[in-house]
Amino acid sequence: MKNLSLDENGFRLGGAPFRVLSGAMHYFRVHPAQWPQRLAMIRAMGLNTVETYVPWNLHEPSPGRYERLDELTAFLQEAARQDLYAIVRPGPYICAEWDNGGLPWWLTGQLRTSDPEFLEHVDSWFEVLIPRIAEQQTTQGGNVLMVQVENEYGSYGTDQAYLVHLTDLLRESDIDVPLFTADGPEDHMLTGGTLPGLLATGTFGSDPETALATLRRHRPTGPQACMELWIGWFDHWGGPHTTRDPADAADTLERLLKTGASVNVYMAHGGTNFGLWAGANRDLQTGRYTPTVTSYDYDAPISEDGRATEKYWRFREVLTRYQDAPEPPPPPSFLPPAVIPVTGSVSLRDAIDVLAGPEVTTPMPPTFEQLGIGQGLVHYRVEVPGPRAPHPLVVAGLHDRALVYVNGTLAGTLADGHDPIELAGPATVELIVSSLGRVNYGPMMGERKGIVNGILHERQYLHQVTARPVPLEDVSALEFGPAAAEGPGFHRAVLTVAEPAEAFLALPGWGQGIVWVNGFCLGRYWSIGPQRTLYLPSPVLRSGDNELIVLELESSGTTLALRDTPDLGSPDSPTS
Repeated sequence: MKNLSLDENGFRLGGAPFRVLSGAMHYFRVHPAQWPQRLAMIRAMGLNTVETYVPWNLHEPSPGRYERLDELTAFLQEAARQDLYAIVRPGPYICAEWDNGGLPWWLTGQLRTSDPEFLEHVDSWFEVLIPRIAEQQTTQGGNVLMVQVENEYGSYGTDQAYLVHLTDLLRESDIDVPLFTADGPEDHMLTGGTLPGLLATGTFGSDPETALATLRRHRPTGPQACMELWIGWFDHWGGPHTTRDPADAADTLERLLKTGASVNVYMAHGGTNFGLWAGANRDLQTGRYTPTVTSYDYDAPISEDGRATEKYWRFREVLTRYQDAPEPPPPPSFLPPAVIPVTGSVSLRDAIDVLAGPEVTTPMPPTFEQLGIGQGLVHYRVEVPGPRAPHPLVVAGLHDRALVYVNGTLAGTLADGHDPIELAGPATVELIVSSLGRVNYGPMMGERKGIVNGILHERQYLHQVTARPVPLEDVSALEFGPAAAEGPGFHRAVLTVAEPAEAFLALPGWGQGIVWVNGFCLGRYWSIGPQRTLYLPSPVLRSGDNELIVLELESSGTTLALRDTPDLGSPDSPTS
């Protein structure tokens, strides 16, 4: 493939003027078997490039243990087969509405700074990751056009030594395609997040003329590019489903292209936060915590299940004025609606005895991180001395939700905004804490999970806390008894299909929990919405019987429902 270069006015590819027409698709949010169809849809929309982040925490779940790295290489190679160039954004921080912004939970040192302790981790990770990107560059016969330095750093800090270190590290690792930064078109963001000599790009969703004018003030010459043109948005649990009018989004894209700028449509295809990888946000002023939903549909032109939306056709009309495009591939097929009865259950406390790791006892409750677990559950137990009158049980620094058992009986749930639970002593108190996503943006990143500041009865700390980590990567060891719909627990159902096809799974009457299909974790569900269905990709299914396991943490139902259309909630007013 030809090499990309920068001149006074724009990009050149192999010496000829070139406009980057890119769309974002994250390989880790799409089942690998579905990459060809999704990438073909991106190419048929009129784009010539695909952009992806790289989530460090997915690939290095514990220090020095690397997983699934071949997926990045395979994705880039599949993009090339679909006649697409690629832009890679390796971080180390990516935001992306992804748990902890892609940073591993086990990191030490001052995050996103030139602190040597943090950089030691980054250097080790990049030593493994960057050669895989380097060998896919256009300069090496691959399709990678550009590589990003960090991600929207001007929204976080001003440590130029950190950005210089990353830049030098990329160059020393044989990255010889253009490097760039991406920041909001605000003076303080551009001065904090850019470096002299590197291409500076913008991230915005509206008013492209003003945004590009701001960029031009900071960079009088060179290419202009919007590295994230936000054409939709993501959702939080308990909030509305956000959509953007297709005509308005297409108009913004057209106005941007009329300026001569390059673009990366964010997202061209959003995909899904499979597993427990969805992130969260926390308001700096109020402290309000808002976890992100499982779906990352993003109201994108290509829907979560791979279908073309009205926005797709409007974008294609705009883009094909600048770039020839093939016809889109045929849409996927779907399973017919069905009701699936629950056939077996096991109580949560019995399941924990099977799934839990080693038990430890410490004066104060350990966090998830101290127990060596990134996600899942932690089971705490502590004694309340007595005799004593009833007082409120207070869990200081609870991240995120805790089921509370008193003398073996479920007494309620503790979380932000919940009333405290009163109890007398003596008593045995058990708290089963389930993790939601870590904050992925802003100064509150790097929060610990579990119980951070202790358990109190009235104002008195309860000491000598026993804790067991309960990882949820593999729940196959569970043994199920007869179906039961009382209390938190794991539940089993069987879906029989003639041939695999696409589907959505609804859980009417259920509360909050997690679903696995044939051992593949679809993600979280929650009755507070807005999302009411989980996407079930066809490659997860097999002909014949398929095992569905549901972890319910509130009140379970008796059936699951298979649907051929998603329910992501009621739209609110358009966003920009």
